[in-house]
Amino acid sequence: MRRLFAGQLPEAVLFDLDGTLVDSVPDLSHAIDRMLARMGQEPVGETAVRQWVGNGAQMLVRRALARHMDISITSVHPVIFDQAYPLFLKLYGEQLTARSVLYPGVRYCLDVLKAEGVPMAVVTNKPMQFTTPMLAGFGLSGYFDCVLGGDSLARKKPDAAPLLQAMQALGSTPATTLMVGDSVNDLQAARAAGCPVACVPYGYNHGQNIADSRPDLMVEQLDQLF
Repeated sequence: MRRLFAGQLPEAVLFDLDGTLVDSVPDLSHAIDRMLARMGQEPVGETAVRQWVGNGAQMLVRRALARHMDISITSVHPVIFDQAYPLFLKLYGEQLTARSVLYPGVRYCLDVLKAEGVPMAVVTNKPMQFTTPMLAGFGLSGYFDCVLGGDSLARKKPDAAPLLQAMQALGSTPATTLMVGDSVNDLQAARAAGCPVACVPYGYNHGQNIADSRPDLMVEQLDQLF
């Protein structure tokens, strides 16, 4: 990370949540399958959900109902979606951290940055009603000076707006801020905001290798940022 900032640490670091800090798919897929069961449909399973996450809760539900990544192939009737979406929100909200886990190296990374006085933010497409309790459930709330969810602003990643808002809150500039994520949404948002981006290979990028999108830095896990 220091090589991106002339041998220094960045003035601020922005983190994606799902697929970067937390492997949240076990709880997401459990909620999706419970939702489908209550609607009289067969489960889709964790493997499919791992391919579908990353664009917010509404898109995940649409993909689960369509049973496909591309929701244009199998249309979802608005009445069905309007039944399914609030049910998913309820079921997922009941168990946010029962099966999910922090990725290796996450807490060490956050501890080092906090000790160095580097302000940090979470910028996620996850709704705030889940983001805040998830961070609290993993004991991460105290690390972050700013938390933005997918419904915090009118636009979400890959738009630059959430990253720019977080930088403003942390008092940093794009040139001095590092975005850390796992998907092309994170990379495109960083490029649009004008800040460097580091990516991890283990997250949710719809089955594609994030290294193919040429982030500024790749690390196997977050404790290797230093």
